[in-house]
Parts: sequence; structure tokens; C-alpha cells
Amino acid sequence: MARVPLTVCTGDYDRVRALADGRVGIEGCDVNYLTMNPEQAFYRAWNNLEFDVTELSGSSYILARSTGWDNYIAVPVFPSRLFRHSGIYIRADAGIETPEDLKGREVGVPVYAMTAALWIRGMLQDDYGVAPADIHWRTGGLEEGGRKPKFPPNLPPEIKVTPISDDETLSEMLSEGTLTALVSAREPSCFGPDNPDIVRLFPDFRTAEKAWYAKNRLFPIMHVLAIRRELAEREPWIATSVLKAFTQSKDICLEEMSDVTALAVSMPWIAAELRET
Repeated sequence: MARVPLTVCTGDYDRVRALADGRVGIEGCDVNYLTMNPEQAFYRAWNNLEFDVTELSGSSYILARSTGWDNYIAVPVFPSRLFRHSGIYIRADAGIETPEDLKGREVGVPVYAMTAALWIRGMLQDDYGVAPADIHWRTGGLEEGGRKPKFPPNLPPEIKVTPISDDETLSEMLSEGTLTALVSAREPSCFGPDNPDIVRLFPDFRTAEKAWYAKNRLFPIMHVLAIRRELAEREPWIATSVLKAFTQSKDICLEEMSDVTALAVSMPWIAAELRET
């Protein structure tokens, strides 16, 4: 059987590095492995179907499938998983002490349906009784104006979502006090040690996230891996080969992190952290 050329694109993660550098191959395939910023990969995959195997936003993939867009088929590989209590930023002078204080507030979010915000809304509702309809959501670019969703969700009428203007950014609005809170996967530029006006809603987010995991036993999925549908249907064995290769690459990553002979990453207690986690 002839080998299949396969272009694969993900972020530059430790768990895929053995695939990216060729130590692990994908059975039956000649792999061209590309690493780039995940958001850039999403854009090129959604708009151009540029990659045979690609990392995609989890929530955008679900939304896309709900609209009938099915050019990619997801497989059970999750390149990015992350707890998100750290992703809520507030003004220190806004009178927000608890998650319940977000009710009735205008809260910024780059895209309402983005995966990080989806998990945060679920956490706020399930754990604190703050429903999505309790907040007025303001959408737009975090640091550059004009951001628009690729797949706008069809929301219930009680959910209030209003875009900011194209010449505004969410980070600036939070800094200026136009917004009192912001949900973001990325730290806004207005947050940092030199600006005491902007703080996290959960300052000790690690403790909050560990407690959330102990209660729910879930490690939130942010991104999925997907195969171009035409290829997956033409070569149905590829999905299994891809899954095996990514699993093997992750296993190598974990083995390297646990080796204390010479540390693979620049964190002195990484092996102990790995065992605890």
C-alpha cells in the first residue's frame, strides 16, 4: 500500500514534540508536521481546509457541525486542556468580591462561544448560580478591534450579547472602567504587577481549580484534533494511526518529564509536580 502524504498542524506543545521532530511517525503516512499559534491554525483550517490533520477550537467545532459544516471529523485527541478559574479578570474597585457579584454586570469576552468562556459560564452557573442571562456580555477584540465570531451561535432571547465598536478593545475598556469584568483565555495587557486596578476574581485560582476537579473529576477540553473528512472517508485507517501516534508522543513527553537524571524542562520540581498531578 502506498504511503499517504499527511500535513499535520498543531500548537508547539511538549506532548506533540516527538511527532513534530520525527521521533514518532504516523503509520502508513509521510508526515509534514507544522507548528503554529493555534488561532492561526484554526483560521487557516476553517477558511482554507489547509491541513489534513489539524487542531481546532472545541466549541467552534461543535458549533460548526451544528450548522452543517462537516469538512473535518474530530478524533479523541485533545491538544489543549486547561482549567479556567484563572480567566476571569475584574476591576479591584468594582465591588466584585464573589462570582455572584457578576450578576447584572457588563462583562467582556472576545467571542461568546469561545471554549474557555463556555467552560467559565458553566462553572459560574453550576457552582455559583450565575446564569448566562444574568450577565450582559460585550464581545470584541481583546487587544485589537474588530474581532468577529466565525460561527455566531443561535442564542436564546434572554441571553444579552452586544459587540463593542471596532475601534475599542476589551482590555482598554476594562482598564478605563467601561467594563467591570472580563473573561479571556489570554491575560489582557492591562493585567500585571504594575497595575493594581485589575485583578483576578480567583486570586488563588490553583486551589479553586483543584477543588473544582475534586468535585467534578473533569479536565476541561479546550481544543480537539480533527481529520479532513474527505481523507478520513477515503483512508479510514488513518484515524487509528493518528490516535496511536499522538498517544505515543504524549507518553514520551510524560516519561521525559519524570526523568530526574537531567530535567527536560526548566522547573526544579517538575517530576514531583507530575506525580502529584
